[in-house]
Amino acid sequence: MNYRHAFHAGGFADVIKHIVLTRILVYLQEKPAAFRVIDTHAGAGLYDLTGDEATRSGEFLTGIARVLQARFSEQAYALLSPYLDIVRSFNPKAELVTYPGSPLIARALLRPQDRMTLCELAPVPRKQLIDALRRDTQARVVDLDGWVALPAFVPPNERRGVVLIDPAFEAKDEFERLAERFAAAFVKWPTGIYVLWYPAKSRRATEELADRVADLAAAAKPPGKVLRLEFSVAPQIEGEALTSTGLLIVNPPWTLHDELKLILQELQRPLGQGGAARFRLEFPKA
Repeated sequence: MNYRHAFHAGGFADVIKHIVLTRILVYLQEKPAAFRVIDTHAGAGLYDLTGDEATRSGEFLTGIARVLQARFSEQAYALLSPYLDIVRSFNPKAELVTYPGSPLIARALLRPQDRMTLCELAPVPRKQLIDALRRDTQARVVDLDGWVALPAFVPPNERRGVVLIDPAFEAKDEFERLAERFAAAFVKWPTGIYVLWYPAKSRRATEELADRVADLAAAAKPPGKVLRLEFSVAPQIEGEALTSTGLLIVNPPWTLHDELKLILQELQRPLGQGGAARFRLEFPKA
């Protein structure tokens, strides 16, 4: 498949991924010690929802647009508000025309002591990302393949932080590469938080990935945990557009499972297509 960021900006998969990232960063803010965000496939950083790529897919209309209009319980809204406030800050006229990617969502949650490393190999998105950050001294954009950078940049000097691995899944061996590169990084930094994104199209591929990552985490000293999240807005049909997204969160904050359970329950109706969405939230091999 081809999961280039610009075509899917603000879609349901972005919404789920960015909510998870936001909750992790809010958790990291609770301690004064600095943390680092490492984004291996950063993309352009900011996406024009009126542009050709976004309007061609229209995914944001059934993603972030619905979430911004939805009504939530007081508890769920309190958890969602950091993410929604960031999205709204890029749309000050209350008209949804722009969507921030993971680099700008993360940047909004950095404190003065925190840092961010962003990898983007494609020249056009890399230039757009640099322009979006406007010479930000807390963010470093590197012209490097994210798969090469992943084990090279860990552990960070801060020894706290999160690694977001969100490849385009253009190659047939992307699931295998994701597992291999994660393993290489995890050996060097077994206490870091890792967020691995994947399209949940092949049951065999997703099960093998989850099992391998869970085995690696369990073998660490001390053993790590893996939280598996899959969210489906409609049944996945072979050859059709993506309707199921997945995340593996390694060493998740202890609060994350219960937070996501509440959030995902309330996202089922607004994000569902042709009926309520469904989700899976579990600790594999726990």
